[in-house]
Amino acid sequence: MQKIPTLFVRNPDDRRRVLPEITPGCEWVLEGQGAATRKYDGTCILLDESGEWWARREVKSGKTSPANYVPVEHDETTGKTVGWEPVEQSSFIKFFTEAREIRADWAHGTYELCGPKINGNPEALDRHTLIRHATAERVDPDFAHRTYDDIANFLHRHQWEGIVYHHPDGAMAKIKLRDFE
Repeated sequence: MQKIPTLFVRNPDDRRRVLPEITPGCEWVLEGQGAATRKYDGTCILLDESGEWWARREVKSGKTSPANYVPVEHDETTGKTVGWEPVEQSSFIKFFTEAREIRADWAHGTYELCGPKINGNPEALDRHTLIRHATAERVDPDFAHRTYDDIANFLHRHQWEGIVYHHPDGAMAKIKLRDFE
């Protein structure tokens, strides 16, 4: 799990916001390449190839990593490290257990755990659910205009957490509604 780059450059004076400048390496998005999918508002969960479930965990600078934590990437700017912890020790275990009970057979890969007790339930779900990233809702193919203003307006109209762009070579870029607010 590498951190997906934000489509537009963060404002150095207010890192919660973006500027209308493309992040280097993400130019392909504005060129119309790749598919766009909905970014769900929950917490990331991984089912690895050996059948083990993991929860995404961010460890802030100066904090101790939890037991059995697998760091993946360190951000020099923020000092945060993202990685995985066994889902059993995650604060989301109760909600994950409920979501996993929906079916017995799960495909390997990443999921978004969403539901009534996750992030204030912005997805308005009745029960906790695992949404597979590989099958995320595609953005309307008529959404061809990929400018700063077009993307901001699209997200404001839909009130989604954001959009993830997927290039055929595997590259990704993301943008969140809150990046514009």
